Amino acid sequence: MADVTQSVGVFEQIRLIAGLRWRILRNSLRKKSNRLDLMGLIFTGVFSGILVIGFCFAFYAGAYAFVSQGRVEWMALLFWGIFIFWQVFPVFVAGFGANFEFRMLLRFPLSLRAFYIIGLAYGFADFSALASVIWLLAMTAGATVAKPGVLPAMLLIVAAFMLLNVTLERLIGSWLERLLARRRTRELFFGLFILSMVSLNFISPLMQRYGAPARPVFLRLLPYFAWFPPSLAGRALAEIARLQAAGFLLNFALLLLYVVLFSAFWWHRFAAQYRGEELSETVAPALAAPRPITAKYDGRDHLGLLSPIVAAILRKEFRYLTRNSFASLTLLLPPFLILIFSMNSATWHLTVGGKGISADMFFPGMMAYLILILMAPAYNTFAYEGRGIQTYFTAPLRFRDVLLGKNLMLVLVLSMEILVSLAMLAWRVGLPSPPMLTATCAAIIFTIVGQLSVANWSSITFPRKMEFGQMRGQRQSGMAVLVAFGSQILMGGISAAILFTGNLTGNRWLPAEAFVLLAVMAVGGYFASLDALTQLAEKRKETLIEALCR
Repeated sequence: MADVTQSVGVFEQIRLIAGLRWRILRNSLRKKSNRLDLMGLIFTGVFSGILVIGFCFAFYAGAYAFVSQGRVEWMALLFWGIFIFWQVFPVFVAGFGANFEFRMLLRFPLSLRAFYIIGLAYGFADFSALASVIWLLAMTAGATVAKPGVLPAMLLIVAAFMLLNVTLERLIGSWLERLLARRRTRELFFGLFILSMVSLNFISPLMQRYGAPARPVFLRLLPYFAWFPPSLAGRALAEIARLQAAGFLLNFALLLLYVVLFSAFWWHRFAAQYRGEELSETVAPALAAPRPITAKYDGRDHLGLLSPIVAAILRKEFRYLTRNSFASLTLLLPPFLILIFSMNSATWHLTVGGKGISADMFFPGMMAYLILILMAPAYNTFAYEGRGIQTYFTAPLRFRDVLLGKNLMLVLVLSMEILVSLAMLAWRVGLPSPPMLTATCAAIIFTIVGQLSVANWSSITFPRKMEFGQMRGQRQSGMAVLVAFGSQILMGGISAAILFTGNLTGNRWLPAEAFVLLAVMAVGGYFASLDALTQLAEKRKETLIEALCR
């Protein structure tokens, strides 16, 4: 392989791999599902682009103000914001980055240098990297307009800062990939991560209570941050603005030292992958422990009211839920969020009968928020089936029974979560008036059942395989995301309009009556859609099997 890689230059190898990837993408668009997925990603990208452009004006204005007013040291704040976003945001949207297995490149006679450069280039394909690069360019434009003489130094600093961030982000991702090679380790890590993210909501009440005593401690720690890359970038720009070449060279050299250090670490990790490092969940062989004798079956079936197929699907879905520790942990979030929001009631001035946000507004709003969170997996309900999807088409069963079992499990989970959240709201905030309580409960049935038919259609039409305990590469289909957003917005808009109609007409029981009628219609429509969805699944079984068995 060495002779081949020496005869073909590094840039020629990269050009060939880029051409291969482009051909793979172009050929994949021959399938209608992939074209729809791309359309969904484009729409999502447009909305994300609006957000990025909005922040561009903020970074431009900030850089212009700091440089024009002689406060160039404050540019470090902008560098810190981009640095934190670039390194932290990919963890939140791990499934939306460039999903590509770099070990696949090892089947080609690539040199280690070309393998490294391609991996570095893929780091700029993440949304966080693209957004950060655009913001750095906006900062450069703002600083240049304020003081044109800083342009050469600003370009050098921004280039080094980009290289440092993309290298560090790829290095952290590679370390996490090695650390989280086992499913249980992944689930434990991501469980702790979710709990830590939710715990951030406690910062506001803690700062209100302990903010003043903690301020001196923070000020004593602040000088130590001056030796981190964002502070070095800001200080280097400040030195060149004062025409202090020695200070600029010192800070810029320290920034380059970080780049060299992180690059050396990442080169070592990529070299291990290049040599064939294989991360596997397979455990070492060991003697099988004797299995205890299971209890005798007493002959009673606790799911006897259901058909055998629906009961079997329900049991399977329950075992899937208990196996997926990450998904099980997310079930604790709704009541936890209710507790957090209610703890901030003093800040929001929540009252049951006085001024401020009343329970009649808070209660339906929180229920809508919980449904928005908990209904998302329903739009890709076959995500964890894998090769088991083939069993549904070979076993003597109707696909409507499969959908009934999966939907029943989801409804049971939603019912439990809503009951727990309802008890939490009654304890922390208080129950709303009887008309609003009845209307909200009927609206919950209408919203959940009304979305199930759409979610089943989306699961059959836009399937996407997912793995237990993983986040990297776990991206829903672009069209499935759009369908989910559209359904949630439509259902939320209808519910909000009906609730406000009751206030406008003065008839407090009108929303409850309307939602009861809509709930009955939604239930009837759901059962009527099962046969049509069964026929659709039979027509699209090849698409389902191909998407979930790859």
